[in-house]
Amino acid sequence: MRIALVDSGIGMLSTAAALHAARPDADLFLSMDPDHMPWGPRTPDQVIARALAGARAACEAAGAQGLDAVVVPCNTASVHGLAELRAAFEPDVPVVGTVPAIKPAAAAGGPIAVWSTEATTRSGYQRQLIETFAGEVDVTPVACAGLAEAVESADPRLIADAVAYAADLTPGDVRGVVLGCTHYDLVGEHISAVLGDRVELFTAAGAVTAQTLRRVAAADSRAGEGRTGLVRVLASGRPSRLPSAALAYPAGRAIAEAEPAGDRVGWPTASA
Repeated sequence: MRIALVDSGIGMLSTAAALHAARPDADLFLSMDPDHMPWGPRTPDQVIARALAGARAACEAAGAQGLDAVVVPCNTASVHGLAELRAAFEPDVPVVGTVPAIKPAAAAGGPIAVWSTEATTRSGYQRQLIETFAGEVDVTPVACAGLAEAVESADPRLIADAVAYAADLTPGDVRGVVLGCTHYDLVGEHISAVLGDRVELFTAAGAVTAQTLRRVAAADSRAGEGRTGLVRVLASGRPSRLPSAALAYPAGRAIAEAEPAGDRVGWPTASA
């Protein structure tokens, strides 16, 4: 199985690690975009162009065998680029996007909070999700200023400050917090430690993994017994390595074990 993941940076790692755990025989093509990250502040047309470029670079890297699926573990890219990616790749290659886990969080009972980037918090897309799936519970949108960038940098001080800022905006009676940006998954343990055991975190990585494996029709028949899949990294289309910051997180370390040997590389931070 050969799966591409397309995102601006290391926010894809939680989904990549979940896919690797579910199908360790799968080859993963991690198409990141350090030259243009973060995608959040960019226009919809720019995000569409970058997502398409990343997916096409992964398809080219896969060679004659091609890809079995394209996964978009990024809320911003899913909102703006999913239709264009599906038009470009389906029906031959299924494209799976990411939706914040608002529905399961609301089903578990409120009140809940939705932690997202500032742009996503302001978006009509998130408001529609809340209205559609969480109309019966109290929902507090929390704009997590700087948290995605802090996670991308792997700077413990910046992460601690950004998590503390978001926690201060979160009502004390919430029962669940939706992590509406895939970067936040990487610091889930830190978030839980700050919010306390009473708060359950809801992420999308597991659901995206399950949907991806459902969409790949021949998944079971092609399972490679005893085979460990390889991880290939692209940096804005160029063959590369996992950025050093990835190793700060358990998901990144799990993926690094499947990456071919070589020197680790450093990339610009998200704010560069």
